Amino acid sequence: MANANYRRYAAGGVVSNTGTWMQRVAQDWLVLELAVGSGATALGITTGLQFLPFLLLTPIAGLVADRMPKQRLLQLTNLGMALPAAVLGVLAVTGTAEVWHVYLLALLLGAASAFDAPARQSFVSELVDPGDLTNAVGLNSASFNAARLVGPGLAGVLIAAFGGGAAATGWVILFNAVSYAAPIWSLRHLDVSRIDAAAPADRGPGAIKEGVAYVRARPDLLLVLSMVFFAGTFGLNFQITSALMATEVFGKGPEEFGLLGTFLAVGSLTGALLAARRAQVRHRLVVGSALAFGTTVVLAGLMPSYLTFALLAPVTGLTALTFITAANTYMQLHTDAGVRGRVMALYLMIFMGGTPVGAPIIGWIGQEYGARWTLIGGGLMTIAGVALSAIMYLRLERARRERVVEAGRPAAERASAAF
Repeated sequence: MANANYRRYAAGGVVSNTGTWMQRVAQDWLVLELAVGSGATALGITTGLQFLPFLLLTPIAGLVADRMPKQRLLQLTNLGMALPAAVLGVLAVTGTAEVWHVYLLALLLGAASAFDAPARQSFVSELVDPGDLTNAVGLNSASFNAARLVGPGLAGVLIAAFGGGAAATGWVILFNAVSYAAPIWSLRHLDVSRIDAAAPADRGPGAIKEGVAYVRARPDLLLVLSMVFFAGTFGLNFQITSALMATEVFGKGPEEFGLLGTFLAVGSLTGALLAARRAQVRHRLVVGSALAFGTTVVLAGLMPSYLTFALLAPVTGLTALTFITAANTYMQLHTDAGVRGRVMALYLMIFMGGTPVGAPIIGWIGQEYGARWTLIGGGLMTIAGVALSAIMYLRLERARRERVVEAGRPAAERASAAF
């Protein structure tokens, strides 16, 4: 893309995203090392705590994103994510880390991420022209998944190289802490004159309710948010499901576990690049990709071997990323600029805030019924959620059209129809 600001911003993101994916693998492995005998439950709790702030703080974070210059806000949030990563890395390296340390620091990391996400999502529309937004969102996803392609495999190799224990994960987590310097540097060196910043939102009362009311009046946005909730809560739990499948079903170590993330990212990167070429996004694509994703998750739970599971992972990544990018792009393209930060915050609250509900449930299912059911159950819940969302949309859209027709009828005609 011929946009120097966007290229600089995206480059910083690649470095940070690589570190983020490395920490995800290392943090999961650290939990499995520390919580011997209850790893599935501990993984679910860790993931739930890391995403809990998205449920609690994102509405406020969206309002902050609409009121504060996003360039400055993103520098602060990256620093806020670096600090808990650095503390956890030091604790792991020194051999003093305990499970409750991971829980607490995952919660703090999630709190910073909750303020980062809506600002980061809506900042892209300030860096590029409206006609390039679909392309930019797709390239953003490609950047994220290029890092995902490298990060998990690199983390697995490094953990194994440093001995495979809890201390080995600490060095990987410390790399993530340092990686946040890249986006902070890139944000500080953007050309401010070429940033099309939205006017700050009104500081009067009721601003958050205004964003919610905007979405409630839009059945099309409600459809996307409903599907995102089911997929995000029950289907997109690869941090847990991949770890459990690799260790409990296939008996693999950190390298093979890390490679599963890489295989998944191959498909995700492909989906992101295809999304970057798409001129527009319609409901049909969002619904179809959600159904395809749910189906592949169910199939993944049925795979008989590590090899077949790994071979299906790119397909799972492709369908997941196609759905995520389509939903994200639709929300941004069909939302007014003045409320975009709050709308994207609501989107992220539902997308990622469902994880504190879903992750412990998925972890408990893995503990009680086996790792395979974390995928089979999650996929079936996603498919059922898409069907329910479509029915809800059709009813809301029909009611909306009836109100429009009714409002257009003469007053005398409406009065006579009431009797």
